[in-house]
Amino acid sequence: MHPSPRRVLSLIPPMTQLNTPYPSTAYLTGFLRSRGITATQRDIALQLVLELFSPDGLRALHELVRSIPAKKRPPSLHSFAGQFDRYLAAVTPAVAFLQGHDPSMGYRIGGRAFLPEGPRFASLDVYVDDEGGDPLAWAFGNLGIQDRARHLATLFLDDLADVLRDAVDSRFEFVRYGEALAQSQASFEPLAQALAAPANLIDATLERLTLAAVAAEQPDIVLLSVPFPGSVYAAFRMAQAIKARHPEIVTVLGGGYVNTELRELKEPRVFDHFDYVTLDDGERPLLALLEHLDGQRPRLNLVRTYARVDAQVRYFNASEPDIPFAEVGTPTWDGLPLDRYLSLLDMLNPMHRLWSDGRWNKLTVAHGCYWKKCSFCDVNLDYIGRYEGASAEILADRIETIITETGQTGFHFVDEAAPPKALKALADELQKRNRAISWWGNIRFEKSFTPELCQQLADSGCIAVSGGLEVASDRLLQLMKKGVSVDQVARVTRAFSDAGILVHAYLMYGFPTQTVQDTVDALEYVRQLFAEGCIQSGFFHRFSCTVHSPVGKNPEEYGIRLKLLPPVSFAKNDIGFIDPTGVDHARLGQALNKALYNYMHGIGLDEDVRAWFDDRVPKPRVGRHFIAKALANSG
Repeated sequence: MHPSPRRVLSLIPPMTQLNTPYPSTAYLTGFLRSRGITATQRDIALQLVLELFSPDGLRALHELVRSIPAKKRPPSLHSFAGQFDRYLAAVTPAVAFLQGHDPSMGYRIGGRAFLPEGPRFASLDVYVDDEGGDPLAWAFGNLGIQDRARHLATLFLDDLADVLRDAVDSRFEFVRYGEALAQSQASFEPLAQALAAPANLIDATLERLTLAAVAAEQPDIVLLSVPFPGSVYAAFRMAQAIKARHPEIVTVLGGGYVNTELRELKEPRVFDHFDYVTLDDGERPLLALLEHLDGQRPRLNLVRTYARVDAQVRYFNASEPDIPFAEVGTPTWDGLPLDRYLSLLDMLNPMHRLWSDGRWNKLTVAHGCYWKKCSFCDVNLDYIGRYEGASAEILADRIETIITETGQTGFHFVDEAAPPKALKALADELQKRNRAISWWGNIRFEKSFTPELCQQLADSGCIAVSGGLEVASDRLLQLMKKGVSVDQVARVTRAFSDAGILVHAYLMYGFPTQTVQDTVDALEYVRQLFAEGCIQSGFFHRFSCTVHSPVGKNPEEYGIRLKLLPPVSFAKNDIGFIDPTGVDHARLGQALNKALYNYMHGIGLDEDVRAWFDDRVPKPRVGRHFIAKALANSG
């Protein structure tokens, strides 16, 4: 095709991340530019937070708080109103400090006399020792001034986010906005009602920033990428503002949420805001759409694209191959203010903090998942099911191009599961080029990761890995088709840890047929993995059955019955189910998360796991030294 003369603007809607740009716009902008198309990008999520957490933003917020009767104010608003002058004085230095612009401010922040302290600071009381000493000494010692101050400054911003939530919009959080309006929401009506409501302070700020970006870039086409349900409401608000002011601009919706939840879209009202909705990887659909808009392709030949035709939603999908992974080009962060992102330190665990701390260049080693068998996963969808790699030379070239552009050598590989062979080849290539980087990413805990390979990956710059242990039970791991066993996970995670690589385990509870006994056993395995230094961090999440997963497609194989869904015209993903075990997983989950939080801080590793549960639970069937014996037998 001839390069389109059109100008394409990609926008990141709130809320995603604040420490580094969500990568979808960087991928698309880099690809479009590689095809000679004028493409730019803006991170409206970051801009929104910086605008709200500025002196002008706090003054506007203070006016709203003052309009609420004192008797009706929750603690967050009392603290904010009572210490407003201190908040006003502290917000600019605190934000600048978190951006890395004013390190010397860390001494004042760390002394705990500068920042006003609202309800979020109560979490520090957990750490006070018997002598009444410094509650954070265990985490930062006497020298960790910068990290200590960043944790305190993060709590300060958390307090302000609570004020926004309590005074302006109960749906607002740092990492999500209006999530319930979109997540597995069969009807568009709740979202439509929210969009019809008068704009609040957050909405008005969002609309102003969106229109300013459009005025600056003068696009013909605006792409809005929504990776999560918590960024859908804001994306629609932004598109609504664009259409009201600039109806001639073509708006396009895509991203991970769309790819997962809008695969059966029938709701015409979506197209009051968006002209087109595309599924799966955006490169091929966008090229086809640009050709169509330039009069070079009939609408019938669009690729994986929804449009409204005569008041009905139609899906167009000419069967054309996707752009090969090796040819999608290198992502670019040009246009994104890399020096304005906030390095937050909300979790004191050294592995857990990587998600919100530091500016990482995001890159994919391979498209899709090479395993694609896990029964809880959306293996039928393109982003997992279509596996494609690229040579180590191409990956290393992309890495060097990104370093030249950003000046930063930290990478987060955002694969579903980075393949061991590809990582080894990349490590060889980086060593051959004598290129020093630091990187972390997601893997499967499989036996290919030998101690020798783990050491080579550490030498290539690997600082941390995350992977799914899911349910620490060999019976359930087999049912999940996870392809690993508990003792194998122990050996692999220990090999990473011995190489100096931090390890985070994704854990799951509430899987079909999981009993209370299974849950207690799983926690005992997890306790031992922490105690033996195999893992340093973890997160328990409740199993959710999705319509695209093997469990959702074949529930009888997993001993459950699916609940009937209402008629779906909008989003479809999570689906309820009836498990004959009848276990109260929500109650168990509270105990699991409490235990895990303590384990990550080195607390309670010698205690009986039953102590974490409020109710009486059975004794673990797992030998108290199972993991230690598995490690001893590995040699």
